[in-house]
Amino acid sequence: MEPLTTSYPLKYSVPKARVFAVFLSMILCTTILCLLQLRFFKPKIKDFYSFEVKDSRGRIISLEKYRGKATLVVNVASYCQYTDKNYIALQELHREFGPSHFTVLAFPCNQFGESEPSSSQEIESFAKGNYGVTFPVFHKIKILGSEADPAFKFLIDSSKKEPRWNFWKYLVSPEGKVVKFWRPEEPIESIKPEVASLIRQIIMKKREDL
Repeated sequence: MEPLTTSYPLKYSVPKARVFAVFLSMILCTTILCLLQLRFFKPKIKDFYSFEVKDSRGRIISLEKYRGKATLVVNVASYCQYTDKNYIALQELHREFGPSHFTVLAFPCNQFGESEPSSSQEIESFAKGNYGVTFPVFHKIKILGSEADPAFKFLIDSSKKEPRWNFWKYLVSPEGKVVKFWRPEEPIESIKPEVASLIRQIIMKKREDL
């Protein structure tokens, strides 16, 4: 009599089939979750007003408080050949158009000719005492290199124009987008029409929302 032999063809195939099915399910679930994340959890695109900066005393300030206004962002310096002319012009601009719909935002920087060596509070006192500025003068920052302030880096990246000296000016829309930039030697008369145009748009939009 021949010995009884029994074969079990499914002994190992059944567990393998289950493992494979679980593996496919995991891949499918992961893919679905990724698609949902892309669809519903898109990363927020930053604009200028989404950043935080420090005031002259080192306190954290959200630029969100300026959303809805036109802002002229300037890298300032106290001991520069453009200091007198620009501080006078900036205050004139701020007095004429601000503060309801427009403001100048001054960011001291010492990276150009080391023409801003003072402390942040000294810089603010200098600007107010000598030029009567009523616009905000923030904490001294770096705007070039790896330590560049994120808010100013946003302006540079958006405009594709990096400041080459003190008193470069970036006009930012009420939505936080860079509209235009000016070099330090350009006259205030070239800036006024652009600021006035943005302010008209702000006023018209407010009337439409009423």
